[in-house]
Amino acid sequence: MSSTITQQRLTGRAWAVLFVLCGAVFLEGIDVSMMGVALPAIRTELGLSTSELQWVVSAYVLSYGGFVLLGGRAADLLGRRRMFVGWLIVFLAFSGLGGFATEGWVLIVARFVTGIAAAFMAPAGLSIITTTYPEGPQRTKALLVYAGTAAAGFSLGMVAGGLLTAIDWRWVFFAPVVLAAVILAGAITLLPREAAPDRQHGGFDLGGAISLTGAMLLLVSTVVRAPEVPRLQTTLTAIAGLALLVAFIGIERRVREPLVRLGIFRNGALVRANLGAILLVGSFVGFQFIAVLYLQELRSWTELQTGLALMVIGIDSILAPTLTPWLVGRFGNGRVVFGGFAFAAAGYALFLPLSADWSYPAMLPSLILLGLAFSLAYGPLTIAATDGISEQEQGLASGVLTTSFQFGSALGLAVVAAILAAADELTVDDFRSALLVPLVAAGLGLLAALPGLTRGANASR
Repeated sequence: MSSTITQQRLTGRAWAVLFVLCGAVFLEGIDVSMMGVALPAIRTELGLSTSELQWVVSAYVLSYGGFVLLGGRAADLLGRRRMFVGWLIVFLAFSGLGGFATEGWVLIVARFVTGIAAAFMAPAGLSIITTTYPEGPQRTKALLVYAGTAAAGFSLGMVAGGLLTAIDWRWVFFAPVVLAAVILAGAITLLPREAAPDRQHGGFDLGGAISLTGAMLLLVSTVVRAPEVPRLQTTLTAIAGLALLVAFIGIERRVREPLVRLGIFRNGALVRANLGAILLVGSFVGFQFIAVLYLQELRSWTELQTGLALMVIGIDSILAPTLTPWLVGRFGNGRVVFGGFAFAAAGYALFLPLSADWSYPAMLPSLILLGLAFSLAYGPLTIAATDGISEQEQGLASGVLTTSFQFGSALGLAVVAAILAAADELTVDDFRSALLVPLVAAGLGLLAALPGLTRGANASR
């Protein structure tokens, strides 16, 4: 059977395939956001130091960011369905291992391998969508539903994490196992089978893979650990990462079958979309970190209260698959992305007057605007980053985009954490200073989206 769904409208089977892929990206999002809520309970039971506890999060971020481009290329060369199903099994197994951990190092290793699994699974799933659904309204609809589900998983994970941690922190690991098992059964049954990869035209660039993965690991490590290590160490890891990146570029220029065809970055829409992805997710993750600390440490809210307060941002899970497709069709991709960044900037600006006794209704406009921002910008950025890319490089384009999302998360968190860590005791003024980071990032996102306004206008005609 053909792996491409050719009808103009999504059929029942097309929705079923999309449901499986959305389940996987929802799993990734909820897995990450649940972990933040569970960290205090994990520290208490396993007796972890602050440094060890940080690695429960950083191990996942490092491996995800380090291997995701390799994962995208592997999907193109070895088969997207094969990579998706195989690494979903690994994700399931090591998430379960984390739930059984009685030592900190076991938990950290489990998170590192889970991050590798996500790095191979995510670009495979996204490229299955971009190669299964034909370019046009059907692919646009599928991508917007997919992106909305990803954002919803991230938003709702804090609430789920609070509920599960109230029972036992180990359920933060066991719950994804149950969800992954259901998704795995659906993937084996529903995902379209592919023709065997063309080995003659699909050589594997080992030198490029090693240098790129090493560069990404070092660069992401530099960003993640910058707030807590000496400046000299930060400088050395950054230099080493950049050196490996230069070596990677040199390798890619010489080999016949490069891991990453450098010419793909001549696509201006792809470059702008990835820059926008870094700024959108980086600003939001930074804001979320600020909001959580403000509510829990300054206001003494519980984890569950904090999760419920931020849940309104999950409005994007409703709007992304319903309102956003209509807006893209009416106004064009570029204008919708610009509108998303405008809402984000307004949301961060409205949160600046926070005080030590701020009421929840005063916070609510910012949270609603951020939900709108994600629903408008996340999906269209995904479309822009993969639109016009050949089928043979959809995995690569998906990997580049996933790298941007992951690197943006690490960068936004690191910069905000560095500002807050400089304070001896957190005050309202410290939180206001940190809020300037997401506000500036959203402003830069507006500038990055400007070239798409004319294109978006033309597309809507």
